[in-house]
Amino acid sequence: MNSLQTLPRRAALACALALGCAWAAAPALAQDNYPTRPIKMLLGYPAGSGIDAAARQLARQIELLAGQPVVVDNKPGALGNIAASAVAAAAGDPYTILFTPNSTHAANTHLFKKLPFDPVADFTPVSSVATLGFVMVTNPRLTTEKSVSELLASIRKDPTRYSFGSGNATGLVAGSMFKKMASVDILSVPYKGVPPAMNDLMGGRIHMVFADATLAIPQARGGSVRALAVTGRERMAALPDVPTMEEAGLPGYDLTAWFAVFMPARVPAAAVDKLNGYIHTISRQPQYVEFMRGIGAEPQASTPAQLLQRVKTDTQAWGKLVEMAGITPE
Repeated sequence: MNSLQTLPRRAALACALALGCAWAAAPALAQDNYPTRPIKMLLGYPAGSGIDAAARQLARQIELLAGQPVVVDNKPGALGNIAASAVAAAAGDPYTILFTPNSTHAANTHLFKKLPFDPVADFTPVSSVATLGFVMVTNPRLTTEKSVSELLASIRKDPTRYSFGSGNATGLVAGSMFKKMASVDILSVPYKGVPPAMNDLMGGRIHMVFADATLAIPQARGGSVRALAVTGRERMAALPDVPTMEEAGLPGYDLTAWFAVFMPARVPAAAVDKLNGYIHTISRQPQYVEFMRGIGAEPQASTPAQLLQRVKTDTQAWGKLVEMAGITPE
């Protein structure tokens, strides 16, 4: 006979409830200790890209705080959608996370007719990581122009000769906005990431790239490319002599991007809070701040609620930018 049956009814009920509470509490206690095993950080862009450097730097810092490996898994393609889809499919798993720019959770809604995931319902926001600008770069051996105005004059003389490359959503919109606002028609050449676009630029196969600052800055400093303008409203501290696109002659041009971390939907709140705390701690570390600013990014942690609001607000804003750029969804 079960021992519970020998107890008075109320005592048996109380015992059962106590056991049930203990069993229910076990997973919660395990999540309080999160992480207890390696974390996989998916990234929708190739190794060697600017966002890859930022992701790996954050991963290393999380490892130091968490005491567990954080493995960066590059899944480039479809402007980040491949990696985002893999994370969305891992519902409930706090050990699969996404490091992504605004492409997957704001811009791509307007660049694709249909996404393979819901940017809100299929993810749990963790924290913003940084904001960053983009840089218009050219090949100094292929184009002799040293300013946007000089380049535009050359393009207008022979528009069929020129092309621009982009390796992410912001780069695509940045180039398309340039075409629209400057009233020029140049060929858009898409790539799976910024590194192959930069390789083709330096190889003389395309004339300009709208690259994230994290990759453009070291190449510009090394003389491999020439930086003509930055896409944000203000100049970059890392490129103080490079004008904004507005200063270069395109009034109203303003485009910036952001990096953030998401988990899949339906993960334990304790795991979200723990990872959010790590990112906030890291964002205040002087060496990390120096590293991020050195690649053109400004560290910016947030609460999960603030990141969710940013996704909703920027989705609307990017709709207007994509429309302004004259891009037709694929």
